Amino acid sequence: MTQLKCGSKVLDLSRPAVMGILNATPDSFSDGGQLYSDGQLSHSKTLQAVELMLADGADIIDIGGESTRPGAKPVSVDQELERVIPIVEAMASRFDAIISVDTSTSQVISEASAAGAGIINDVRALQRDGALQAAANSGLPVCLMHMQNQPNSMQHNPQYKDVVSEVAEFLAERKTICVAAGISEEQIILDPGFGFGKTLDHNLALFNGLSRLAAEGHPVLAGVSRKSMIGQMLDSDVDNRLIGSVTMAVLAAQQVAAAQGSLILRVHDVKETVQALSVWQQSR
Repeated sequence: MTQLKCGSKVLDLSRPAVMGILNATPDSFSDGGQLYSDGQLSHSKTLQAVELMLADGADIIDIGGESTRPGAKPVSVDQELERVIPIVEAMASRFDAIISVDTSTSQVISEASAAGAGIINDVRALQRDGALQAAANSGLPVCLMHMQNQPNSMQHNPQYKDVVSEVAEFLAERKTICVAAGISEEQIILDPGFGFGKTLDHNLALFNGLSRLAAEGHPVLAGVSRKSMIGQMLDSDVDNRLIGSVTMAVLAAQQVAAAQGSLILRVHDVKETVQALSVWQQSR
């Protein structure tokens, strides 16, 4: 797949696409609270962050109003709407960018699509009440992610017999359900869910199995940026994972390209990732 229709815009997937992370939350694992001033979400800081990521080469901006870090607690629907929808509206009116909304909540899916979002990115693979129908009604591409249990419990001794097969089977099942609900196969993105109910060994097995997922014919979303798997490999805290994150982005691009698939990389460090991918592409 070389193109993905995202509302009124088209995403070029002839090369790896870069999705910049915009956490409108006070408690996300890496950059939670950075867009806040005096305890309130700052729209000026938020729009400045968006402008910088776009200038650095982001193809997509992914907005999230609910932290899904390990141990995170859910937020109310009203709180998530209050965080996300004004940003979507402001972005849609100011920037010619593809907006992704990182949500599992049906009301947020519906209101975000009406406000100008172009992708629904759901860590719960549209399993919350009403989410599947809201996504189908939106007509937008959906990203289905695998997560074992929920954020507040997902890292409590996760276990698999064959993590690659089990994740692939889950995503295939969710894809079938989505298609039956009216979502086009051409509008489905698959995410193995690095760090969501997985140990380091599980994450590495999944990473080495990216080509299998890419061979399914759907765009693959890989989100490894600054995650604990990199911290464990490098024995580094969250502020010192840039090189590891960029390295894994390039390795993911190599794997997916070898399977003749298409890739979206969800990253915190847009400029560095775009530069690394440019070097990789020119040296192939």
